Amino acid sequence: MTDLQIGYAAMLEQFAPAEAVALSAHAEEHGFSGVMAADHFQPWVPAQGESSFVWSVLAAIGERTKGDLGPGVTAPTFRWHPAMVAQASATLASMYPGRHWLGLGSGEALNEHIVGQYWPEAPERINRMFEAIEIISKLFTASIAGKDVKHSGQFYKLESTRLWTMPEVAPEILIATAGPVTAKRAGRHADGLITVGAPLEKISMLFGKFDEGAKDAGKDPSAMPKVLQLHMSWAETDEEAMRNAMVEWPNGGMKFPKGDIRSPFEFEQIAKLVRPEDFEGRMIISADPDDHRAYIQKFVDLGFDRIYLHNVGRNQRQWIDVFGRDVLPKLVR
Repeated sequence: MTDLQIGYAAMLEQFAPAEAVALSAHAEEHGFSGVMAADHFQPWVPAQGESSFVWSVLAAIGERTKGDLGPGVTAPTFRWHPAMVAQASATLASMYPGRHWLGLGSGEALNEHIVGQYWPEAPERINRMFEAIEIISKLFTASIAGKDVKHSGQFYKLESTRLWTMPEVAPEILIATAGPVTAKRAGRHADGLITVGAPLEKISMLFGKFDEGAKDAGKDPSAMPKVLQLHMSWAETDEEAMRNAMVEWPNGGMKFPKGDIRSPFEFEQIAKLVRPEDFEGRMIISADPDDHRAYIQKFVDLGFDRIYLHNVGRNQRQWIDVFGRDVLPKLVR
């Protein structure tokens, strides 16, 4: 798999932290290249049952593995001041040189409303994210140069400071987006793009907008990582695979924006409306590993550099064993 990396998406919403760390190590032993883990304060639905602190877990994963690792994603905008995200990322990158990347998004009420701030509409959330990225980038650049930096913007202030623990090379900043305007801005202001599984024509459009933004900023988009998180459900039977999707990951069948929903218990009520057919076109559900291989290969062919796989069931070790043997070796650039 030349220049292609297939990583493991560690679901801290589903597994206790020690188990998530052990599963990440098991995945690396079976051919997965690295680990992505989301920064959640709450799970999507109560049945998932966990939500540990991503930075602690990533540090532990770093000790147990040798591949790349990063938050996919964290929001540097409500629960966190951007300077705190910059410090967390710089520390992780100092501990594990050349391995850590920083995935950033505009946030969801599920995780961000808990600090009691006003929850704005999507355009303001996106503008906050890009101002936060400006602060993080300024901190990274100034700190490497041994200088202080300050910021006074529409949403955030930063008084003169620097990151006193800073690696020689700043972590790459990857922006999560599913929309064309944000994708173009990401091309201008970030080092790479993160998105989730979607119709191929939509992703092609996102790539085009991202490339436009990168070229506007004088960057070569072909040298910038394009990263995908792909949810799926594999089990020994199709019926079990569908049951895992319905019980463990019903949010994957919700065909509407979920950014304004505040509680796992609200998602639980909405999940009662999800039907098996709602997953069609949104997530592959199959007992045949080759179905999954063919599905993943479509995204490889589209041009993704790194793909992090999430099997939604509790059967993680079995899935890792099967995919490490029957799927990963057959994916080709």
